[in-house]
Amino acid sequence: MSAVSDRLPVFPWDKLEPYKKTAAAHPDGIVDLSVGTPVDPVPELIQKALIDAADSPGYPTVWGTPALRDAITGWLERRLGARGVTHHHVLPIVGSKELVAWLPTQLGLGPGTGTSKDVVAYPRLAYPTYEVGARLAGAAYVVYDDPRDLDPTHLKLLWLNSPSNPTGKVLSKDELTGIVAWAREHGVLLVSDECYLELGWEADPVSVLHPDVNGGSYDGLVAVHSLSKRSNLAGYRAAFLAGDPAVLGPLLEIRKHGGMMTSAPTQAAVVAALSDDTHVQEQRERYAARRTALREALVHHGFRIEHSEASLYLWATRDEPCWDTVGALAERGILVAPGEFYGAAGERFVRIAFTATDERVAAAVRRLAG
Repeated sequence: MSAVSDRLPVFPWDKLEPYKKTAAAHPDGIVDLSVGTPVDPVPELIQKALIDAADSPGYPTVWGTPALRDAITGWLERRLGARGVTHHHVLPIVGSKELVAWLPTQLGLGPGTGTSKDVVAYPRLAYPTYEVGARLAGAAYVVYDDPRDLDPTHLKLLWLNSPSNPTGKVLSKDELTGIVAWAREHGVLLVSDECYLELGWEADPVSVLHPDVNGGSYDGLVAVHSLSKRSNLAGYRAAFLAGDPAVLGPLLEIRKHGGMMTSAPTQAAVVAALSDDTHVQEQRERYAARRTALREALVHHGFRIEHSEASLYLWATRDEPCWDTVGALAERGILVAPGEFYGAAGERFVRIAFTATDERVAAAVRRLAG
């Protein structure tokens, strides 16, 4: 077996440690806007559901309880406009990052036959785990600006990410429709990472599961959804897939063999979370206020914000190398993520999360104004 360093890229966040120490030395403490981790309380109705299910001595099932599958299909119809979804169209997963990292392997992708490897494609600016997943499987990987410009010859898995991490860019319904048609024409499995779909600010994100996009068929399509952001459940590792039963059925069998099951209390918590829209709206309002405050402060400080019409981040630049920006903000006690973590095209940008508390966001605004 090859060394880990040969199979995987350097873990990017380790490079941020010196800047974190600088920011932490600020007299008023660090404002960490680098990682988009939720900081607000888990809604009480979700906590109660978890506690009520705490006495769960038996093994949970990988496919989840019927109540969980009902909650997922109900949410898909209510929130995404999906039609005709059944329990066979859904699959719970142990957080979305696990799925992204292992999906190519679970699909059987890898070196392929002869001299040509199977190919995984993902956006030029993207969450680093798409590359990690291809590497773990031994597959080749390519990046794109428009996936319809790719050579489909050995392309087996096409990742979409709308709203985007890191840029917050949203693909329009027309763009999604065209990409779905292209993928089907070339027999390419399309997997759409839609974990920020309920966090649109200047756009209304649309799922590939919407009938206006897919023509009423889920063939060749899978969407990934997470409760980490919309319900503050990052610590619960709660997510799910939805789409083509011909893809999800084999994945279910593989995941049974691998013991990839969501805990029974978490499954109960997800039922509560997906059955309630009020807490989602309340959390959106918190994020909207933080986003507005940070965006205005950054613009007044000389930043330009690009895209950022959705998600939990501002994609910002001062038209300088990203590490210069990271260093300058660290001197003010503010830690942000360098854009190069998400691809070479981000080398002059930083990603700024607005997932800090109201008090820490207010501190960042004061420091940017000073």
